[in-house]
Amino acid sequence: MLRINLGNSEYATLNRLPNECPYCHKSIDPKVITYNTSNDRLEVIYKCPNLDCNRAFIGGYIHDYSEYFDLHEVNIGEIQKKVFSGHINNISPNFVEIYNQAHFAEEHNLLEICGVGYRKALEFLIKDYLIEKNPSNEENIKNKFLGKCINDDVDDSRVKKVAKRAVWLGNDETHYVRKWEGKNLQDLKNLISLTTHWIEMDYLTEEIESDMPE
Repeated sequence: MLRINLGNSEYATLNRLPNECPYCHKSIDPKVITYNTSNDRLEVIYKCPNLDCNRAFIGGYIHDYSEYFDLHEVNIGEIQKKVFSGHINNISPNFVEIYNQAHFAEEHNLLEICGVGYRKALEFLIKDYLIEKNPSNEENIKNKFLGKCINDDVDDSRVKKVAKRAVWLGNDETHYVRKWEGKNLQDLKNLISLTTHWIEMDYLTEEIESDMPE
């Protein structure tokens, strides 16, 4: 907790300070620079104490009419990108780029459009994976519906199972009526994560078999 002198013998007691810098994403004990107050709102300008960062950012507080001002938001700063393995980056750099653009939209609370971005990222991942596996079939894969690509061309059963379900939820993000009412955006992201995991395992297994033939 921190008390800020607002002048005229008035003080604001903050329930907590931001514990992560929105720019360098390090755990911090921020320095207070100044503040701005209006009615039941308080904006505190903080500074990251890490010398490699040293950026200023704003913590927004709302007075809930108890004794505290409650930390409500911290300005976005720079979005911390989702990091993927070297295999995934090599197979589909477009997937990585599109996924992180969708992540950026989600972090900015653009929840009605980010799911569409995740669905597009999934299509690039699966098709780039299949083209890498079978380059002679590239044109056919490019022009085929994603669900049919998964059914016809994905050989690894683990990739097929999770990718198929990821497409179901991804399609829900693009349609007027949702089919999977009990599932949400986090479920879609979890299935995409599982898909990248099993694709990674597929490549690692191939590498081990190549390095250690029977």
